[in-house]
Amino acid sequence: MPVAAAAPLISSVQKLVLYETRARYFLVGSNPAETKYRVLKIDRTEPKDLVIIDDKHVYTQQEVRELLGRLDLGNRTKMGQKGSSGLSRAVSAFGIVGFVRFLEGYYIVLITKRRKMADIGGHAIYKIEDTNMIYIPNDSVRVSHPDEARYLRIFQNVDLSSNFYFSYSYDLSHSLQYNLTVLRMPLETLKTETSQTRQESFDIFEDEGLSTQGGSGVFGICSKPYEKYVWNAKLLEAVRSAVHRDWLLYIIHGFCGQSKLLIYGRPIYVTLIARRSSKFAGTRFLKRGANCEGDVANEVETEQILYDASVMSFSAGSYSSYVQVRGSVPLYWSQDISTMMPKPPITLDQADPYAHVAALHFDQMLQRFGSPIIILNLVKEREKRKHERILSEELVAAVTYLNQFLPPEHAIIYIPWDMAKYTKSKLCNVLDRLNVIAESVVKKTGFFVNRPDSYCSILRPDEKWNELGGCVVSTGRLQTGVLRTNCVDCLDRTNTAQFMVGKCALAYQLYSLGLIDKPNLQFDTDAVRLFEELYEDHGDTLSLQYGGSQLVHRVKTYRKIAPWTQHSKDIMQTLSRYYSNAFSDADRQDSINLFLGMFKPAEGKSHLWELPTDFYLHHKNTLSLSQTRQSYTYWWTTGVLKHLPLPFDEVTCAENRRKLTVKKFHKYEEEIDIHNEFFRPYELSSFDETFCLAMTNSTRDFMPKNVGIDPSPFTVRKPDETGKSVLGNKNNREEAVLQRKTAASAPPPPSEEAVSSSSEDDSGTDKEDEGAVSQRSTPVKVTDAGDNTKITENVVQSTKDVYGVNLSDIPSEDDLAIYARFVQLGQSQHKQDKGSQQFYSKHPLDKVINLIPISSFSQDNIYEVQPPRADRKSIEIFHAHIQAGRGNMQPLGRDDFLMYREYIRNRYM
Repeated sequence: MPVAAAAPLISSVQKLVLYETRARYFLVGSNPAETKYRVLKIDRTEPKDLVIIDDKHVYTQQEVRELLGRLDLGNRTKMGQKGSSGLSRAVSAFGIVGFVRFLEGYYIVLITKRRKMADIGGHAIYKIEDTNMIYIPNDSVRVSHPDEARYLRIFQNVDLSSNFYFSYSYDLSHSLQYNLTVLRMPLETLKTETSQTRQESFDIFEDEGLSTQGGSGVFGICSKPYEKYVWNAKLLEAVRSAVHRDWLLYIIHGFCGQSKLLIYGRPIYVTLIARRSSKFAGTRFLKRGANCEGDVANEVETEQILYDASVMSFSAGSYSSYVQVRGSVPLYWSQDISTMMPKPPITLDQADPYAHVAALHFDQMLQRFGSPIIILNLVKEREKRKHERILSEELVAAVTYLNQFLPPEHAIIYIPWDMAKYTKSKLCNVLDRLNVIAESVVKKTGFFVNRPDSYCSILRPDEKWNELGGCVVSTGRLQTGVLRTNCVDCLDRTNTAQFMVGKCALAYQLYSLGLIDKPNLQFDTDAVRLFEELYEDHGDTLSLQYGGSQLVHRVKTYRKIAPWTQHSKDIMQTLSRYYSNAFSDADRQDSINLFLGMFKPAEGKSHLWELPTDFYLHHKNTLSLSQTRQSYTYWWTTGVLKHLPLPFDEVTCAENRRKLTVKKFHKYEEEIDIHNEFFRPYELSSFDETFCLAMTNSTRDFMPKNVGIDPSPFTVRKPDETGKSVLGNKNNREEAVLQRKTAASAPPPPSEEAVSSSSEDDSGTDKEDEGAVSQRSTPVKVTDAGDNTKITENVVQSTKDVYGVNLSDIPSEDDLAIYARFVQLGQSQHKQDKGSQQFYSKHPLDKVINLIPISSFSQDNIYEVQPPRADRKSIEIFHAHIQAGRGNMQPLGRDDFLMYREYIRNRYM
């Protein structure tokens, strides 16, 4: 069945300008080339209602100028007055976060600064750097309320400049496997579904701009976001049905980092994306377990994406991804922090004999990931006083009950492993045991890759490769099922376990792309060190969001190679986490509840800060009874079981196609031309903007700087051989220039002396409206002449380090004579006659710049090859050799006998 030529839809609203009059706001949005414009009209005369008008018309630049000119002229106080403009420019922006109302009128939240953090196949991913919150109603109609300012402060406590990401063309709420599966939708099935839905007065194609240019048409596809990971869904709820989809920009919260793995010059981008769930979201001790809808606390979906950056195309490039999940134990449980204990006791809040909440949670996972669902439970199994073991016992009972009704081949797999116990033991290696678990998990779930197995893997198959699970299709492999890792907090132990599973999956991903000969990676290689640093930044960021501090125990801690100074840092992180949990988590929880729309202020209703608990906000069954009751035995959604092990969300069916917006374009339209979107040939390229930041690079940042070292990133290095150790002896001032930093959460520090070179630091780099792709970047530093001299002396290496030998000051006479002969030979070989010189001097500019070629390429060069000419004797010998192979021997002549007799005499006599 042929596959449709499809591409992701690119939003045509990427630059915004807000214009202001007394009665209205006019929001003008355009594409990057500023050839297409859309206009939103926002009424300012309504004190509490939001009135937005979108005419859905696409304007040209000339039409927009005329429109703004008429608005300016029509809103002046006196006709013909030029001194006071009737239309003023308020702010420039890059997107709309949403609209929110407390007790007065509505606010609009705009993204005013952004930074490019990564790109996947040319699709840019941006981090929000700054926002602007503007009150919509005019002051003349504003009805003030005394508590409005307090709600505004609570809302703004959610720092939108900290780890919020968006993209104009790539759906960040879905995995790469889902996004590429949608693009490979069968063409015939799509046409059939279109004809059926048209008869039902529902058209999957939009009416506007539908192109019918025969074979040159390309389907632009935009999928409905997965709202669980969208953090501004409630903020866009008021305008979603009233405006064109290009105005809607969905943001995720979590982590995004990208690094470059250079394999003998071949650029491989390793990207790590973490999506934090917006359901049952909150802080460490205030959000535990699950709510009544099966959403768990601290649920994060982590996806590692690997692709060859030398080919920028979803259809022609090589892409691979692997997804895993972390989340709290899906039970009704909590911890009381009023006692001010470091480890408050765990209590089970509700009895759930039929595992109702666990069933809802695993039903969501079966729909999104397929089977098998693998649970890696890292909580303690043996304790003097039962604490964490309470959760293990209840989770085992829930999984056992649910597995009774599932087919055995799709049963939930439960793996308990007391990681804390093995860490304390001197006889056990924690990471070796985790590596065994990781191998078994990846073999069961498989991973995603968008290309078939290479011929070399078929010709020389690896034993581990043949045992790999997942689903093999004609276009590659699909991941079926997912690993769900949890401890109590889902922070330190979970991050290390996820790193080990990710490391194992990374080896298979590299092998599938033909980059290594065996699916195996060892520690202390450049590739694993790069991946480990990426994962530690990922763990630090997620830990700050949920626990209030960075990671306490890292991969080096479990490898038992952490330096002695790390122990003092661990103590400080523990104290920071305890302080945050005790004093600031309650305010952060109120901010999250208000931002996500869990609490909506209203007149006559208790204020947010007056509520004794937010339990009722997150558990809807406490306020109203559900109309439908889930079966105790058939606990999964209808249709899910039929398609297992494939995830139901990725199956081609009518229900899933209703979630898509499909539009047909000419293949060179801007809405689907990712080459035009990425390279932007209509803009003047600035090297200062293009190369001011750089990704972490395996060759520059991890490979040893000595000559003679194997440049492969898969070679095991000694600790003192890495590029990081070369920078380790510099002082902090020079490290700010030489070492890359993470830009995970915080804005850049005010002074360069405050910049730390530690990979655990989450501070960012210089803010820019649009920076280059970077997660760890080089800050731009201006120094005086003295500093430059000092740095140059430290950076420039000796010729012994660079070339392996000490170069003499003066060459010997023999070397000079050889060099002189070589020069003379070159001059005599490439002399040209005067006629050829006159031929090259016909153009008037040749009198100014006369470039005479010193050589001319023959046909046999690096661009083309001239077949060799064989003489007659060689051809006769070749024909005689062919005839001898066929058994037709030629009679020997006198010369042959003489040669053979000479051979025997020399060989044996």
